[in-house]
Amino acid sequence: MKKSLKLKVAVTFITVMVLTLGVISGVHLLFSAKVYKNEKINVLEKSRDMMNSDDPSFNAEQFESFCSVNGLTYVVADVNLSNIYSNAKDGAEMSSRLFGNVSKQEEDNTKILKTTDQYSIIEIRDRVQNIVYLELWGNLDNNDYYLVYTPLDSINTAARIATRFYLYVGLAATVFSAVIVWMITRKLIRPIQELTELSQEMAALDFDARYTSGGEDEIGLLGKNFNIMSSHLKQAIIELQEANQQLQKDIDEKIQIDDMRKEFLANVSHELKTPIALIQGYAEGLKENVNEDPEDREFYCDVIIDEANKMNRMVKQLMTLNQLEFGSDACSMGYFDLNGLIKGVIMNSGILLEEKEANFTYEQADDGPLVVCGDEFKIEEVVTNYLSNAMNHLDGDRNIRVRHYFDDSVVITEVFNNGSPIPENELDNIWVKFYKVDKARTREYGGSGIGLSIVKAIMDAHGQRCWAENRSDGVSFFFTMQRAVSHHYK
Repeated sequence: MKKSLKLKVAVTFITVMVLTLGVISGVHLLFSAKVYKNEKINVLEKSRDMMNSDDPSFNAEQFESFCSVNGLTYVVADVNLSNIYSNAKDGAEMSSRLFGNVSKQEEDNTKILKTTDQYSIIEIRDRVQNIVYLELWGNLDNNDYYLVYTPLDSINTAARIATRFYLYVGLAATVFSAVIVWMITRKLIRPIQELTELSQEMAALDFDARYTSGGEDEIGLLGKNFNIMSSHLKQAIIELQEANQQLQKDIDEKIQIDDMRKEFLANVSHELKTPIALIQGYAEGLKENVNEDPEDREFYCDVIIDEANKMNRMVKQLMTLNQLEFGSDACSMGYFDLNGLIKGVIMNSGILLEEKEANFTYEQADDGPLVVCGDEFKIEEVVTNYLSNAMNHLDGDRNIRVRHYFDDSVVITEVFNNGSPIPENELDNIWVKFYKVDKARTREYGGSGIGLSIVKAIMDAHGQRCWAENRSDGVSFFFTMQRAVSHHYK
């Protein structure tokens, strides 16, 4: 199980506190008695020094106070062991002890701790009362005898009591400190937890998260650097994605260009194969004088010229479509009269309409000009291709009708012709170049399959729509144009 940094810090602090408390208690228990004993020895020696003092300011009250504070019992006797003064309640006992020391009567319950020429310090255990004493006896500078002692049991008891007291207080302080440390650690660790969460989000490529805890310390500075790094990484990722998208777009365009080039070559080869074969055949016939009749020879020449014109027209259409698809032939936008443009196309197509025996009708929207915005020459090609397509697929009552609809500021132009309907599943395919719905249509009544592709490319370049719909008695083709305010047209 994962342990949090907060828990680790708290446990470490509590462990250090407990170990420190244990060490202090152990040291106190082991060495306090010895320290106290040495301190008492120093007190005993100091009392002797005070008794020997020649300082005029020294007085008996000060000495008595010193002995009372430090728990000393003393007696001073002359060379005849007669008490001069003492603070003991039982002076006879003190005299007896002093006599025993002077007469060198050693007991088996004594232990010499220190000895000099003037005094000795011994440790005595009273087996009756089970009390241990520290005792100093010896001669003063005036040859009087001096004996002073203090019990050690109070020292040992105090050491044990102090050790337990320190232990209890230390445990209480440890618990209290643990609570405080937990609260402080919680506050200190929170920014680190936030940085951890932030790093996890960055690892998941989410660079929107930010460090919000603030602070002017090292963690706060680290958080600010995390924010800066996150912003830079986000910008770098965005730039890399844009570069990848652009690279993918370039690759797709290259693939598309290669595919279009292959398709273009394949279609051109297919479309030119028949006229080239016809031209070659009739040219060889003329060369070999297959038919010497002048009318036949003229027919041969007309076929060659007609096929050459068809090839020339198809090549021009292919070049136009290629320029439109690659965007090299940009639209020259302007305002023009759509009514006048359609009338001009009808006038130019008059002979063809008569040859097709077409019943043509143009339902003009109004008598005035119908001003639209676009490239006039390209829209003329759209109308011409729609009209040619209508004538090539004319049937039945042989009606061709052109009229307009309005949808707010959009002009919808319809070119209708009687004829066979287009299969519904083919309506989207008719705009693909070289596509023919009727695969068996002859060259005389069919087209190259490029005209509607040119219409689609021109309307896409204008940002407008074109589509086809089946009617009960024919097919209608539509295209849209943006209508302009009349005063734009001059």
